[in-house]
Amino acid sequence: MNTRVTRPRLTAFGSSRIGPESAVYKDVLELSTKVALAGWDGMTGGHQGMMAAFSQGIHAGHGHIRGITLERFPTPPDNTLSEEQRAHNFFDRMGILIEDAQAWLVLPGGLGTLSELAMTWDLLAINALEPRPLLLYGDMWEPIISTLSEQLVLSAESAFDAIRICKTHDDVLNALQTCA
Repeated sequence: MNTRVTRPRLTAFGSSRIGPESAVYKDVLELSTKVALAGWDGMTGGHQGMMAAFSQGIHAGHGHIRGITLERFPTPPDNTLSEEQRAHNFFDRMGILIEDAQAWLVLPGGLGTLSELAMTWDLLAINALEPRPLLLYGDMWEPIISTLSEQLVLSAESAFDAIRICKTHDDVLNALQTCA
């Protein structure tokens, strides 16, 4: 019998290339610890970079961290995942990360992170998903979103209403508090 209390789950998207020596890594670890202590569990697509920082923080805050990892890559033995689900391909993995979350946190990243953001954002904008917080954390997102708001041709007039740029830990925690 599973006696685990169900807590809302926050999916984190972010770079696999940012290492533990980075100030951003340490910041995300601290932020995700606070997220877990605020009553959230986590989900990531792996165990390196921003995903490792997020996982370690959720674990440190006594939250449950679910990893949706790819079959094609081995799982490092030193990961902090509470549970691992292997996905056959990137599309299956992204679907689970998007659909099984009550909110999303987009951390600093590259093309993979941008594709995860775009897919989640589009599904929210066209109402294929129930409204939930889509939080973009860090300084890199504001100029990107500004450029996109000037250049994109959108089918949903309120598309930009679906996202929230968060500059501080408190911004993230306050946004999550509204849906916990």
